Amino acid sequence: MDTENQQKPGFVENVWTWVKGVANKIVNAVFCAQKEAKKLAKDDPRRVVHSFKVGLAIILVSLLYYFDDPIYDGFGVSAMWAVMTVVVIFEFSVGATLGKGVNRGIASLLGGALGVGAHRLASFTGNKVEPIFLGLSVFLMAAVSSFLRFHPLLKARYDYGLMIFILTVSLICVSGYRDDEVLDIAYIRLFTVLIGGAASVFICVVIRPVWAGEDLHNLTAANIEKLAIFFQGTTSFLSSLQHNLEFFKSFDESNEEKKASLDVYKSVLNSKANEESLANSAKWEPRHGKFRYRQPWDQYLKVGAATRECAYRIEALSGYLINSEMQMPAEIREKIQEPCMKISKECSCALVELSAAIKKMTQATRADLHVSKAKAVSKNLKSLLKTGLSPDTDLVDIIPAATVASLLLEIVSCTAQIADSVHELALLSKYKCPDDARPSPIGNEKILPRTSSIEVSRNFVITVV
Repeated sequence: MDTENQQKPGFVENVWTWVKGVANKIVNAVFCAQKEAKKLAKDDPRRVVHSFKVGLAIILVSLLYYFDDPIYDGFGVSAMWAVMTVVVIFEFSVGATLGKGVNRGIASLLGGALGVGAHRLASFTGNKVEPIFLGLSVFLMAAVSSFLRFHPLLKARYDYGLMIFILTVSLICVSGYRDDEVLDIAYIRLFTVLIGGAASVFICVVIRPVWAGEDLHNLTAANIEKLAIFFQGTTSFLSSLQHNLEFFKSFDESNEEKKASLDVYKSVLNSKANEESLANSAKWEPRHGKFRYRQPWDQYLKVGAATRECAYRIEALSGYLINSEMQMPAEIREKIQEPCMKISKECSCALVELSAAIKKMTQATRADLHVSKAKAVSKNLKSLLKTGLSPDTDLVDIIPAATVASLLLEIVSCTAQIADSVHELALLSKYKCPDDARPSPIGNEKILPRTSSIEVSRNFVITVV
């Protein structure tokens, strides 16, 4: 009896401990979810507005279901297609919503028309041949549409429409075999789809619209600015080197600010998918704000590609500059330290000017001066490498200097490519030209408007003054 009395409190205590552990896990999970939700809303408050917009659109189209006479009696169960349309086409940006809405509307119209046409033709073939004819019709249209989805241009902009076309044709043809009122079914579904699409587009445009073109514009400028921040940190790093230190010495673990300045560029490396998605959505958007109709969104992708190309070079330079354990003689270090600092400084200034020009939608006339200075310094650095850094030094000791110098030379070329892409963007977008003469930020000299020849897609050369 004493043993049983001792076991009972132990069992109850274990159960209570388990219950407390589960309760603590649930509380921690709720707290973490709340913290994550707060972070998401704080990072981009437009997400909260978008959530309310989706809820408002769904409740509006749900009225087709709630009112019996005459709305529900006219649509019936097909009124649910309006709710489904809102759920699948309401996207974060106006361009994405418009693109999906137009795709769904046109695909439903064409799919419904072809489905009804196939059903009418099949009705003249007789009861035995009718299912075979309908099956072949569905097979051919579905197969051709699925093949077209592999085309790069169609997949980028019309993939959703082709998928809805296959769905609509299949539903109309299959349901029409057992239901003689196929025309009424197609008409009601098309009308409810248009109602749901119109409600989604109206709410998305009227209530706090989010423009994909504006996001792409800001993202392009921000990515260029991130590269400039890296060069600013690199210049600070190179200028802080002492003669008695290793050239490739890592930052102090406690210096988080310098580390952040050298790591900020990494988000540029993975921005391709986001840029392409924004560009595809922006092509559907009407004229808004400072962005005109048929804005050259593809040129933004070219600027982004040049920016990523520079970021890849920076990735190699950063890995070698921060993590390399190779040492360099003081004589070689002194020779290349100053030109490396000048190149980093001029590239940083050029990228800052290019980013600011995109933000202000003006021509980046000041960036050319910094690019030309960086090219001049890189030319001198290249001559220094050709003549030899030190005749009495082993090749192993020269490798670190040659690696850093060659990466910086490639970065200068990438910076020039970014500048050319931004100038072409300014030309195609008709950015306004700044004043004819402005005081330079690095001296008292005057900056004149840029004069260069840019080859555009129409295969002729336009002189920009």
